[in-house]
Amino acid sequence: MKQFDFNLLTVLEVLLEEQSVTSAAERLYLSQSAVSKQLNKLRESFDDQLFERTAHGLRPTPKAKQLGPEIRQILNQVEQLTRPSHFEPSNSRRRFRIELVETAYSLTYPYFMPQLLKQAPNITVDSHTWNSESMDRLLRCDNDLGIACREWDDRSQLHIKNLPASLNYAELTRDHSVCLVREGHPLLDEEWNVETFLKYRHLQVTFGGIAHWLLDDVLQIKHLKRDIAVNLTDFHCAMQLCEQSDLILCSPAKYAKEMLRHFKLITLPVPTELVPGTYVLLWHKHFDLDPSHRWLREIIIASTQTAYRQQL
Repeated sequence: MKQFDFNLLTVLEVLLEEQSVTSAAERLYLSQSAVSKQLNKLRESFDDQLFERTAHGLRPTPKAKQLGPEIRQILNQVEQLTRPSHFEPSNSRRRFRIELVETAYSLTYPYFMPQLLKQAPNITVDSHTWNSESMDRLLRCDNDLGIACREWDDRSQLHIKNLPASLNYAELTRDHSVCLVREGHPLLDEEWNVETFLKYRHLQVTFGGIAHWLLDDVLQIKHLKRDIAVNLTDFHCAMQLCEQSDLILCSPAKYAKEMLRHFKLITLPVPTELVPGTYVLLWHKHFDLDPSHRWLREIIIASTQTAYRQQL
């Protein structure tokens, strides 16, 4: 390790993210052969293959997975040391990484991205869908920002007060759940109440790495439970299936409103009292004083909050 080239850490980080020599070369503005040579140097330095070739790209070895968080932490520290105290958006080529729940894409990006790109035309935003490991990555500072769903209802396991102390947050917009059913669904001829709601089978979308939500917590308190026929991870597919079956789909209301332009579905209220939840922007306190990070946060918060205030 005496002759180790620390520039190789950036190459390893990008390879871990892209899991493709071709994609890594494009991001690093290098040739594929140059990245392959650097990968060979990394293998020699760490005495490990680091990646195995598969039909779907590169698969990191256990050693590479172990190195990932440590490398990101080192690069974050170096970046903090070398980053200027003043941030000029128009000259920046910074790359930001954001992880967000599926429903947040259409509820936030159309509002903040145009202004962001106007002020800083050369920055890059890497977007990844929130999953069960996203919170850990935020806590390790592997992500710049996260957009997740949290609850204000005291009955929820996901209450906003339970966020880790090392994170800061800002509310973007509050939302509530609705029920979606197909046109002509037999329950439309019945009284809409909890009994009818539980009489039919349900279609559930598991997103954000969370298997159940406030509705299920509240039903469980009452010793009630939904009959989940199908679990999916994609809302678009779920709405297609809901449109063609007698399954009931629960969805965040704002997202449902956006999607119902494309589906013939009827919206019904959830037949039990729930406190509206919220979409929150999350970041590690490590980034509080970072001028470029603060600039990005302020644009996302101001643009999104303003858009929803105007819709009231």
